[in-house]
Amino acid sequence: MQLTPEIQERLAQLQQKYEAMGQDMNSYLDGLLYADFLTYWDYINLDTLLSLQKPKTPFPDEEIFIIYHQITELYFKLALNECEQIANHENLTVEFFTARLKRINRYFEALTNSFEIMVDGMEKEQFLKFRMSLLPASGFQSGQYRMIEIYATDFINLVAKDKREELRGTSIEEQFNHIYWKFGATELSTGKQTLTLKQFEKKYAKRFTELGKERINTNFYALYRKMLEQGNATPALQAELRQLDVNVNVNWPLSHYKSAVRYLHREPEEISATGGTNWQKYLPPRFQRRIFYPMVWSAEQVEEWGKAWVYKVLNEE
Repeated sequence: MQLTPEIQERLAQLQQKYEAMGQDMNSYLDGLLYADFLTYWDYINLDTLLSLQKPKTPFPDEEIFIIYHQITELYFKLALNECEQIANHENLTVEFFTARLKRINRYFEALTNSFEIMVDGMEKEQFLKFRMSLLPASGFQSGQYRMIEIYATDFINLVAKDKREELRGTSIEEQFNHIYWKFGATELSTGKQTLTLKQFEKKYAKRFTELGKERINTNFYALYRKMLEQGNATPALQAELRQLDVNVNVNWPLSHYKSAVRYLHREPEEISATGGTNWQKYLPPRFQRRIFYPMVWSAEQVEEWGKAWVYKVLNEE
């Protein structure tokens, strides 16, 4: 085979690359020569991936439950990849910011649109039986979801709504003590912290507060305000921020609310969630009124936050 100028140029570039690293290019070429061709299943570790479902019961729908939650965490990982690209960008432009936000919105929209799998994709009788083997584990314990929230906004906006003004300007640690989701993980009968919450904080509390400190000036809300001050913000950027607010703080929790109503609603009283979480008040956006970007919404929109979506879900039920 004739060495074309293009091949010779690439060999020269490889030589420069390996010399710069003090490496012998011939050794690497030998490795390339003897290496087998890559396969799809090896590249994505397919056999390992398909072996990660470990049901606790013999009910077949439990595997659906596991797989969907694993898919959810992979989408969260995709979103966090974009979060890191935005926050760590040395010369962030409005175009890059907008494009990456659009990706995150796409991930959350895919999740929300697929949540019918959880709402109608399992037999209620099977779910109510196998769920008891999961105690005290709960989707509440998704650390990646909480990290997306921390990247998205000022930490104070994650504080329980009746404590925000009081704690504005205080330390991240103090704000973390009153973060909104703590109040959704209390025992319904006693008001005490659930084991679900205790496990969760033991694993993630330090990581969350450290991330909050790291992102004081590089969370999405801070970056947006900086672009506004510099005159670089655009309507397209604001539109993606508004959509992210709705996707994360309204559409996604309401998907869970709809699922909870489907499986846990029972007269005369509701069935408890596996983690003992107070899902009736924790999931509806109108109760939490958690908003990442208050300045892009009108006072009326803030006041009505999430109400229309909740009424729609209840009417459907």
